[in-house]
Amino acid sequence: MTRPPTAPPSPGVTPPPTGLRDFYENPAVPVASGAARSRRQALLLARALGPVRTGTPAATILDIGCGDGTAAATAAGVLAGHRLVGVDWSQDALRRAATRIPYAVRGELTDGGLPFATGSADAVLFSEVVEHLVDPDAALDELRRVLRPGGHLMLSTPNLAAWYNRGLLLAGVQPVFSEVSMRRIHGRPGTQVVGHLRLYTARALRGFLTASGFDVLRIAGAPYHDVPRPLRPLDRAACHVPSLASILLAHARRRRE
Repeated sequence: MTRPPTAPPSPGVTPPPTGLRDFYENPAVPVASGAARSRRQALLLARALGPVRTGTPAATILDIGCGDGTAAATAAGVLAGHRLVGVDWSQDALRRAATRIPYAVRGELTDGGLPFATGSADAVLFSEVVEHLVDPDAALDELRRVLRPGGHLMLSTPNLAAWYNRGLLLAGVQPVFSEVSMRRIHGRPGTQVVGHLRLYTARALRGFLTASGFDVLRIAGAPYHDVPRPLRPLDRAACHVPSLASILLAHARRRRE
């Protein structure tokens, strides 16, 4: 998972515990999403942007929460000709990202904390960050600020209503992707804590993006790399029904006003 570039909260918002930032600075915490779904997300954006044409400026694409740059490096191969900039608040992550992508800068996600002018970006990649945020509303406000009117937002996040989670919940088992502790996993499959604070269904994600000033063009599904091998064909098949897929890929555009 990518590291969320969270920021000090706005006045009136309860500040996150100091341990949360320390958690994401821990090198043992995963900082990259799956390569297959990073490529799938980049392909969706490449189709939306179209090829770079002679005499036409390249698009500026921000990978917000780039982590170690693995996802951005995967996307760069698909988005050749465009300018891709990785952004994260973790200095450790940025040092690693700088070995994989040409541009990696530090930025925060609230109150103008991204170091870009208003309306300066053509697209934002927001890969598996939103589920880690204390204040996702402020984050979407900041993404909307840096995007030009009509600019593209490609957001991915785990699906609370994934096909296997529906069965697990009926059996009284904590759903995959959810976490009740920052120290260890309790009551669900898996052993690794990654810091998920919020989870979305396809319906909730669509409503959240719409309320944040975006027009949702499409929600697609993607597989999850940690699904046990015998179940992976089912996981791939579930992608054809995004509301059942492991990962939700949303393509939205900043609303023109």
